[in-house]
Formats: sequence, structure tokens, C-alpha cells
Amino acid sequence: MTGSGLAPRLRAEGTCGNMKVSLVVQSAEDVPTAPLALLSGGFEDKVRKAAAAGADGLELMVVYPDNLDAALVKAQVEAHGLSVSAISSGAVRTTTGLSLLHRDSEKASLAMARLIELIRFAGRVEAPFVTIGSFRGIGSWVEGDARRSLRDILRDAASSAESNGVRLVIEPLNRYETDLINTAREGLDLIEEIGHPAVGLLLDTFHMNIEEVGMIGPFSEAMAGGRLWHIHVADNNRLSPGSGCLDFGMITHHLQKIGYQGFLSGEMVPRPDPDSAAALTVKYLKGLGGP
Repeated sequence: MTGSGLAPRLRAEGTCGNMKVSLVVQSAEDVPTAPLALLSGGFEDKVRKAAAAGADGLELMVVYPDNLDAALVKAQVEAHGLSVSAISSGAVRTTTGLSLLHRDSEKASLAMARLIELIRFAGRVEAPFVTIGSFRGIGSWVEGDARRSLRDILRDAASSAESNGVRLVIEPLNRYETDLINTAREGLDLIEEIGHPAVGLLLDTFHMNIEEVGMIGPFSEAMAGGRLWHIHVADNNRLSPGSGCLDFGMITHHLQKIGYQGFLSGEMVPRPDPDSAAALTVKYLKGLGGP
């Protein structure tokens, strides 16, 4: 291990070789840096660095989608042989404070309008998903049945997503970040209540390590229900895979076994710096081997 203490450690041989790896980065906006964004520089610099590192795609954190030139973003990404793996809504909450379950009904309405903007932007850049993680907010913030409110909000948004060729992915978060949807099972139950084909599940290994009883069962259950559409990867310490104690060899082997063909998208604390964390993530995951 290097002096930084962040060099990846070896794990059991996995099968990540034919899986796609993406990196969570901020789009070309003049906004504060999001705490979990990777890569530094302007947007073109980020795209170039991601491609040079061997990534297959970028998950874009977007705050003000209507201020971006979607055609230009798409062209910049594709020029380097990459694709947009998802549009992340997380930076909307950290930057603006908006959330779908905001205690202020006006801000909740603004959040819903912003979600529709994100959906339209995703359609324009041909991103398959818009993520619903911290952007949903906290249930105890609102009066009444927060779960029912979230269900109704996402059902309405799913119709817009479907018409734009996009799907929504709900991300279970750990108990310290939200009180609503902490586990894969809770996410699947909500998806069943929503009852719309354009809503699926995003599982994050960092959150899973806190909330789940094991790392394999949730993937299998979500995959069996046809709802495992996107995956975030970070180690147990929320650093790059291989920097902590999660066995990503085992995880990727299992994902390969159950037929997962989506992205493994690196979302983590960018240490020792955003560029190194991104490079370590791609190198480690691609180095797990595979056919």
C-alpha cells in the first residue's frame, strides 16, 4: 500500500471484464463542486480523462439541465467513444436544496419541475436513466404519508420518462441520509406500488454495506424481478473500489452469473483527488478479469 493508504488491495478474481464501467462527473455548469463527483477540469477535460482511463461511460450530475446544450454534451461524450450511463439528480439537492419531499410545498413543486427537466435532458443525450437518490428528500420532513406522496410523484414522473425514452431508477440510501427506502427490498416494494414499467432499482455498494444483511441477495432479488438496472460502486469507506474491505471480485462474479449487463458507475468521495480516484476505480474494476 502506498503512503496515501489508498492503493487498491487485491480481491478474489472476478468477472468484470465484459461489464461497463462509468464515472460520476459534473456536467459543464458553473456550480459548486458536488462532494461525490470525480475528475477535474472543464467538461471536455473530464471526458478526455475518462476515456484515457478506460471508462466506458459517464454518469452526469446535472443541476440546471435547461441551461445546457444537450447536443453539444452528447457530441463531446461520443467523440471520445463514451456514452452517458445515467443522469444523476443528486447534485440538485446538494446545490439548490430542492427535494421531491421538501417541507415547503413550493420547493417540492420546483423539485418536480426540475425532475421533468432532467428527464427531458436525459432523452436528448440518450441517457437511459435518471437517478432518484438523495433528491427524493426525507420522509419526516413532510406531513402525512410520505411514502404515498413519493409513490404518486414517481408514478407521474415515470409517465414523462416513458414518453422521453428514459427510465427512473430509485436508489436505496443508508439510514443516515434518509428515512425512506433504505434497502433493496423496500425499493422493490415501492416500485411494485408505483406499478409503472419505467421505474427500476439502482443499488449502491456503499449503502448496501450499511443496510443489507449481505451483498449478494439484494442483487439476485432485484435481478430476478427484472428491476436491477444500474449500480453505483464505492468501497465500504466510500472510497474507490479496492480501497476498503468489500470483495468486488465476489460481487462482479455474482453479477456476471445472474446476467447483469448494465454499468458499474463509480460514485465516491474523490480521494486522494478526483482524477486519482477515477483512475483507481477503472483500473481496479477492469483488472478483476473476465472473458
